[in-house]
Amino acid sequence: MAADHRKAGKSKPAATSSNVLKIAAEPGIEETAMLSKVVLRPSVKAAATIQAFAQPAWGELDLTTLADELSAQIGTVTRGDLQRAEAMLIAQAHTLEALFHELARRAGLNMGQYLQSAETYMRLALKAQSQCRATLETLAAIKNPASVAFVRQANIAHGPQQVNNVPSPAASRARESEIAPNELLEGTDGKRLDLGAPSAAGSADSPLETMGAIDGPKE
Repeated sequence: MAADHRKAGKSKPAATSSNVLKIAAEPGIEETAMLSKVVLRPSVKAAATIQAFAQPAWGELDLTTLADELSAQIGTVTRGDLQRAEAMLIAQAHTLEALFHELARRAGLNMGQYLQSAETYMRLALKAQSQCRATLETLAAIKNPASVAFVRQANIAHGPQQVNNVPSPAASRARESEIAPNELLEGTDGKRLDLGAPSAAGSADSPLETMGAIDGPKE
């Protein structure tokens, strides 16, 4: 079955053969359900977008062929082959670099006379430069994931940090509670400490001396 982009109630030109998505029917699935299932595929949605943007430069591309090619490339990536992804990233990095230099050149031409235009061009140039750097960082992460993880860890550890090794009062009380009460009463060999011979009992009442007269007011 074929799906075109015509909607009821709106008159549009008939879909060309290249603009028709050919769908293989599956037994037990209705046509409307199958159409919804296929339209939601990432490869089909991307094919429609690529077809719309590529038409000025490449002419009208076949929608079904685009969707099939994208589906094949997706399958290659899911199997672990990232060569095409790496090629895309390095190509995009070169494109962004070209944009940076062209925008920077235009900023220089407007510098001194048209400051607002120069500022706009320079801001766009720096955005392109930033995207180029991010693209190369993504490529480096694909080529060497361990190195990127180490750099991120180093960046997190960089900067002023404070490490408190002083135990909290709660932790100190917890350690004190772990000491058994009888450890202070026992020696290292497990025997009770010798407290020595008992001393003689002292007198409970000590003699008191007579106090002298207190000089104070008469009243």
